[in-house]
Amino acid sequence: MESARFLVGQFLLAMPGIGDPRFEQAVIAMCGHDEEGAIGIGIGARIEGLGLHDVLDQFEIGHGVAPDAPVHFGGPVEPQRGFVIHSNDWGGQDTIDVAGRWSLSGTIDILRAIAEGQGPSRWIVALGYAGWEAGQLDGEMLRHGWFNVTADAGLIYDTPADERWSAGFAGAGIDPRLLAPETGTA
Repeated sequence: MESARFLVGQFLLAMPGIGDPRFEQAVIAMCGHDEEGAIGIGIGARIEGLGLHDVLDQFEIGHGVAPDAPVHFGGPVEPQRGFVIHSNDWGGQDTIDVAGRWSLSGTIDILRAIAEGQGPSRWIVALGYAGWEAGQLDGEMLRHGWFNVTADAGLIYDTPADERWSAGFAGAGIDPRLLAPETGTA
């Protein structure tokens, strides 16, 4: 019963008026959350002018069969560090299963596998991550910051990045245009 309060394998949607421009209309795929803290990868915004081929070039990996897919803003923490959220049909040296819903990899072996056509069937690349210290996310969930929704892999792979935020709310039966940018007190 205790694990129900943790958000691993869910999405966090930024509430209007979150107060941090880096997270306006953010969609965070939660990859880790326990009593020691939380980590998630942003999937709701692309980094303009940066594609997968640029990342492969930085590591001197040939493009192979890899499309020049967009790279996402994973979050403000360690923005030079790369992550790949992907389907569970591939695993590498550091791959983490996220609640059986998707996997997370953060080493160069997945980039090589994607370029060679031997990687996961579905994936997105992100730079940086969102991180919370012990109890920090729990506090933000109680204030007007985040709304969590059950994970649907279609939100990651089948929905364009600029539509994920509204699609996440729509999946929960909420029209985000009707949300107030702040909470009141009674």
